[in-house]
Amino acid sequence: MTAALIEAQDLTVEIETRGNRLRPVDRVSFVLRAGEVMGLVGESGSGKSMTCRALMRLLPGRQARIAGGKVLFEGRDIAGLPEAQMRALRGPQMAMIFQNPSSHLDPVMTIGEQIAEAIRSHEPMSRKAARAQAAELLRQVGFPDPARQLDAYAHQFSGGMRQRAMIAAALACRPKLLIADEPTTALDVTVQAQILRLLLDLRDRTGLAIILITHDLGVVAQTCESVAVMYAGRIVERARKADLLRRPLHPYTEALMRSRPEQVPVGRLLPSIEGQPPTLSQLPAGCRFHPRCRHSRPACEATTPTLAAAAGNRVTACLRWEELYAGPAGGRA
Repeated sequence: MTAALIEAQDLTVEIETRGNRLRPVDRVSFVLRAGEVMGLVGESGSGKSMTCRALMRLLPGRQARIAGGKVLFEGRDIAGLPEAQMRALRGPQMAMIFQNPSSHLDPVMTIGEQIAEAIRSHEPMSRKAARAQAAELLRQVGFPDPARQLDAYAHQFSGGMRQRAMIAAALACRPKLLIADEPTTALDVTVQAQILRLLLDLRDRTGLAIILITHDLGVVAQTCESVAVMYAGRIVERARKADLLRRPLHPYTEALMRSRPEQVPVGRLLPSIEGQPPTLSQLPAGCRFHPRCRHSRPACEATTPTLAAAAGNRVTACLRWEELYAGPAGGRA
């Protein structure tokens, strides 16, 4: 089996706010291996982006901090590294692209300047050589006439091309890990498919490992090999993609799959998950999903479930998973 590239062990993030201590990420654990694509799935506010920002040590503001656990990158715990050492890792070893490239591309620098700057910040290289490498990166991500496009600005591109430029900048120093935070948000279906195909092509060519943050299980089905499902700051299920899509072992995963538009006949009302995710300041006791769960029992309100091993190297944080899902008609209780 391929060695772990990055591993989160009970990763916990805390935010201090007006005397309260909130945990948007609570004891999150997973392993990602070289060349693997893992989907991190959940509703907005479930902790997906905050988890990945913690991996990159890019937590927002001074109030957010890693409060516990480990982040092992190639076996080395980077959770407490000095910022200077983290800067040396970001770019050459790990990189992140964001869901809104317009907010992360500098509007007064050309695309070529931004990519070349990323290259030269980590590698001793002349401006001319960095510019030539930037053009090659634009070619790899599908830019037509990349040498000419180097001198264009972000506002001159479509949303899909801006996202391609972000990917080129992230790959400038040939990282081993790419975190893609909702990379196809606000793109039409055709462009979305092109971006996802590009990420997979880059993985196939370079051996890149990818964490794909998404709320769309359809995207997971197209791109990922493994999946971690998050709810209210915790991972509630981890599995290989095929296993999870065939038979989820947690009511939240089951509810997400039931809400997929492609599962509903034309003209029928789209099912939704009743209620709203809890706020971090008012988390329910016991299982955090129990107020919205159609399988909830009194024990679910009183007992906090932990991730338990299930068949096929899967884990689930449901007290009733064996009762609900272990039979041939799992999920129908």
